[in-house]
Amino acid sequence: MADLIGRRAIVTGGSRGIGRAIARSLTQAGANVIVFGRSEAALTAVVDAGDAGHGVVADVTDAASLRWAIERALAGGPVDILVNNAGTAASGPFLKQSDDAFAEMLAQHLTAPVLASRAVLPAMLAAGRGRILNVASTAALKGYAFMTAYTAAKHAMLGFTRALALETAASGVTVNAVCPGFTETDLVRDGMVQRAAKQGRAPEELMREFTASKPMKRLVRPDEVAAAALWLMSDGAAAVTGQAVVVDGGEMSA
Repeated sequence: MADLIGRRAIVTGGSRGIGRAIARSLTQAGANVIVFGRSEAALTAVVDAGDAGHGVVADVTDAASLRWAIERALAGGPVDILVNNAGTAASGPFLKQSDDAFAEMLAQHLTAPVLASRAVLPAMLAAGRGRILNVASTAALKGYAFMTAYTAAKHAMLGFTRALALETAASGVTVNAVCPGFTETDLVRDGMVQRAAKQGRAPEELMREFTASKPMKRLVRPDEVAAAALWLMSDGAAAVTGQAVVVDGGEMSA
């Protein structure tokens, strides 16, 4: 990915999981990567490991915090790549999910990407090149019971991706989404622990059953999602925009 050498990139939620894997891939490809996250200690660990060049503490659900972080990043020059990755997943029966749960999911998966994209897009348009990548989910493409707030927010993220892609299609800026299936991350592991506790079972046993039900008999690895993301951010994908690239081990085909 020689075309990524020297590019400046922001990765939100870059201190762990898929975000960190994407930041690492971009750094290895020669990009100058700034990761956003809520934990200064976690961000320091990412930078010390060489997975990113800089870390900025930011809560993407706080508009003022996000704007401040982006302004700090832009102080070093225009941003060529934006990866909107930060987010969690709320679960539970629909009638027990509060209005706050829906508002929180929309803040993470729609409002934050909108604000971040609006901040970096003018310079991308002026340069005639840019990459915006939204880390969605297979939940952006299908429904998941007991995850109504998360699924609705990810559908909204994908709608935003497709609409903005059409607006920028002739500009040299691409806007895409990568849609991972169940991935080996803290988010999935924590969810499995919670589910096991509700069922009175061991998390390890539940995880074995869960992975056995998948077509590949395993979960997706963060670096596999990062590999797809890296291609979407390269010059080789200049004609790819408005797409939802699925990385799910065949789950959506089953």
